[in-house]
Amino acid sequence: MGVDFESVTEATSGAIGGLVSTTILYPLDTCKTKYQAEVHAGGRQKYRHLSDVLWEAVSNRQIHSLYQGLGTKNLQSFISQFIYFYSYSYFKRFYLKQSRNKYMGTQANLAVAAAAGACTAVITQPLDTASARMQTSAFGKSKGLWQTLSEGSWKEAFDGLGVSLLLTSNPAIQYTVFEQLKQRLLRRQKRNKIGSVTAESSPIVISAFAAFLLGALSKTIATVLTYPAIRCKVMIQAAEPEKDDTLIMNGENRDKPPRDMVDALKIIWKNEGPLGFYKGVHAQILKTVLSAALLLMIKEKTSRSTWVLMVGLRRYILSTKEKIKQA
Repeated sequence: MGVDFESVTEATSGAIGGLVSTTILYPLDTCKTKYQAEVHAGGRQKYRHLSDVLWEAVSNRQIHSLYQGLGTKNLQSFISQFIYFYSYSYFKRFYLKQSRNKYMGTQANLAVAAAAGACTAVITQPLDTASARMQTSAFGKSKGLWQTLSEGSWKEAFDGLGVSLLLTSNPAIQYTVFEQLKQRLLRRQKRNKIGSVTAESSPIVISAFAAFLLGALSKTIATVLTYPAIRCKVMIQAAEPEKDDTLIMNGENRDKPPRDMVDALKIIWKNEGPLGFYKGVHAQILKTVLSAALLLMIKEKTSRSTWVLMVGLRRYILSTKEKIKQA
């Protein structure tokens, strides 16, 4: 079976976008994750505002600790984005080929995006768990990737997998909304360029500003709908709290984070009430909207260069095969 160059192009540009956006927004991501992991218990609360996490790092001269786990997060981001965009592009092309349609409808988009998200979650879950534990560790006490994973069993490395599979609906909703709006813009642009597109022309792409707006809108919708599950996942994957923070981190006298979504929901309901399910939603929206918008903007702007590189690579491979045959 030949290499699917179009899928590789989509995957590579998506992975680059994810890597860059993750690095730029990582300090915000660390603050957000530590803020979400804490549960208000009996009047005790370490972080009353998102800015309190940043102030803790500044006051303890641990600004660099806002980047703890960055290497693992970048590795997880690059691999997950590559797998997601490759899977999405591959499943999309397979569906269009089998159905003989020119475009996918909303339901087909949701199914394809969910399938791609499930593949991504299963493969990258240990890295996702490790990066979450590193971020929620006390500033200056984060451990390396292998040490973090080796402290528990392999089963614990997959903590939160069930919630991760549930959250495949998040990128499914996001990418479906983005793709549907993007296709409308592209069809409008194609009408203005009829006759100027050849077989070797690079793909028509939307502007960086349009991609940013579409990415922000689509991610906001997805985040609001799935936020309770997002917070439960952070709590499940959080590092074990320091002794003095046991009550604050977990909401009751226990020394370990919840191990499933039901347990996390009970803790939130008992200590914070129904509003607790949306504690930190503003931080999540801020981070994820900026991240998704940057990712999709960078992906759109690098797709042309990536496409050119893939075409050049394909020609090189074909010419090399011809030379070998002639020899």
